[in-house]
Amino acid sequence: MDPQPSRGPGAQSDALTRRRLLQISGSLGLAATLGACADNTDSTSAPTAPSTNATPAPLPQPAAVTALPQEPAPATTMASGQPMVQICRQAWGAAPARPGGRPHTIARMTLHHSAVVLGENRLAPSRLRQHQRYHQHDHGWIDIAYHVGVDRNGNIYELRTPELAGDTATDYDPAGHFLVLCEGDFDQEPVTDAQLTGAATAFAWAAQQFHLASGTLGGHRDFADTSCPGANLYAHLSSGDLHTRIDALVAAGPVDLQRLCGEEAATKVADIEAGG
Repeated sequence: MDPQPSRGPGAQSDALTRRRLLQISGSLGLAATLGACADNTDSTSAPTAPSTNATPAPLPQPAAVTALPQEPAPATTMASGQPMVQICRQAWGAAPARPGGRPHTIARMTLHHSAVVLGENRLAPSRLRQHQRYHQHDHGWIDIAYHVGVDRNGNIYELRTPELAGDTATDYDPAGHFLVLCEGDFDQEPVTDAQLTGAATAFAWAAQQFHLASGTLGGHRDFADTSCPGANLYAHLSSGDLHTRIDALVAAGPVDLQRLCGEEAATKVADIEAGG
């Protein structure tokens, strides 16, 4: 509001018109309701100064307060700001799963590696196709053995449906296990921070979906006579680093692992295979 010019002692109160009193009264009413002063500058709505014998016009009433709609919660994103997505099977070129499989109730989480040196990350989608062919044709399993795959750059891939138990050529029963495969041989290759973040995201999603604690997480070697998931990756289990990452993601709120399918997913896979 613009400041008023000085008119000498006592002049300001004498100069207040009926209109000004109405404006102040209305303002006070709004202040009590909204905690802020609303400024109405529409001259057509200003009350006309009453005559001497006229009944004073009623004071304007505060406007009704309408609750503002709630803003939708933002989608969960990675530290990079990118949404957390799971590349669907069709995009990386998976063959259809065969009929059958064992329905199970997921009660724990288990980490694996492929035990094959990955080299360049652009090879990751083709390696998944190779794993699936080997598992279906050589072992006779219904599908690739694991539920989720993660490549060196932290890309997450949809593998076998979690509704069905995985498979293994070692001496443990994977029923009840949510299986995450990190692509690479971690007895020979280092594991990247991006791959650890991708694995932690997949496990945090599973922890929320299936009501699991991060303490249920183990490595393949904890259940069978194998070096899987490799010394360099297993070190992040034994040190508690992977559990800490999972707990931090779960504590931050819902882990929305969105399925990425169709043309957008195909473009992403093409970009990965081009070295992007």
